[in-house]
Amino acid sequence: GHVAWFHEYWTLRHAAGRPPLIDRCDRLWDSSNVAHATRWHLDLPDRAGTFRYMADVLMRQEDTLGSGAGDEARYFYDLSIRHEDMHVEALTYMRQTLEYAPPPRLGSADRPRAGALPGDAVVPGGRWRLGSTADEGFIFDNEKWAHETMLAPFRIARAPVTNAEFAAFVDAGGYRTREFWSDAGWTWREQRGAELPVYWQGKHDGVWTHRRYRIVEELPPHEPVLFVSWFEAEAFCCWAKRRLPTEAEWEAAAVGQPAADGTRLADMRRPWPWGDEPPTAAQANLDFAFDGPVDVAALPGGDSAFGCRQMIGNVWEWTASDFLPFAGFVADPYKDYSQPWFGSRKVLRGGCWATSARIARPGYRNFFTPDRTDVFAGFRTCAI
Repeated sequence: GHVAWFHEYWTLRHAAGRPPLIDRCDRLWDSSNVAHATRWHLDLPDRAGTFRYMADVLMRQEDTLGSGAGDEARYFYDLSIRHEDMHVEALTYMRQTLEYAPPPRLGSADRPRAGALPGDAVVPGGRWRLGSTADEGFIFDNEKWAHETMLAPFRIARAPVTNAEFAAFVDAGGYRTREFWSDAGWTWREQRGAELPVYWQGKHDGVWTHRRYRIVEELPPHEPVLFVSWFEAEAFCCWAKRRLPTEAEWEAAAVGQPAADGTRLADMRRPWPWGDEPPTAAQANLDFAFDGPVDVAALPGGDSAFGCRQMIGNVWEWTASDFLPFAGFVADPYKDYSQPWFGSRKVLRGGCWATSARIARPGYRNFFTPDRTDVFAGFRTCAI
């Protein structure tokens, strides 16, 4: 209902000047004004009524688009479609949280088992333009605008941290060793009673297991570790004597290129890590290409110019960066998308296996509070 309301509010009411289809719809589905705690007690339509509302919104959108849409109206369709993409992903990880069955018929169950991908990529320093430009099509307000920053040379892991690597941290007593945790991280760990990643189930015959939706199964050792908070990623880095990349470093490693002499970053950047073409299932695990994450060594066709793999898709990657506005930030019409959350979240990049390719652009800035363990989030590390 909220997804349909968002489409209606921005494309039919805001852009086309139509009246609301349901008189009380703003009291039911406006997430900016309906507090979370009250949403369980609203006079919502039943399932059939909700689906009728969704169908009615879609029919009216199609009728409106049949008459043509200008650039201003198109912006709100693009916004609403991407908002729906985000909720598709959220519904997927909610199925995990609630121990529902896996989403059916959404991707191949034959996931590549390609093993690990050790080692670092070397990225030269130099000028980097962090952020997006108007030439990139639809972008969100927090990506505006590309601006120059300086990067020192750095080394970044070619692949995200795997389950096996994170298990070594757990086996070494990482959750019980205070020195690996920041003050905020240790407080979070104690309040949660965290001793393992949230869905890990312990060992069976010496092998780690985890709950995947409603089934407990062996933990795939070479898949990226998932459902870890920023605090857990930070503690792992401290134990491993590594660090999280900044979002500028992550972006440069993903779509940057070396200059001809190899001593600095080139001025040009790639649209995607592998080049100009949009993603395919041979390059990125997006759009439910598979029914979950794949091994970190899979999909070599998606390597960046520096040899980093899976910078797009498979698993969202925490960065060291706080979610803050770029200089000169101006909120877009959907003012609650970014502005209320600056300073309280950490930036994630890259998308995951359940993310739409419309969302998982290299410049897209995802953001969650550092305590969240329910999203498809992992991380890769940098050398200190």
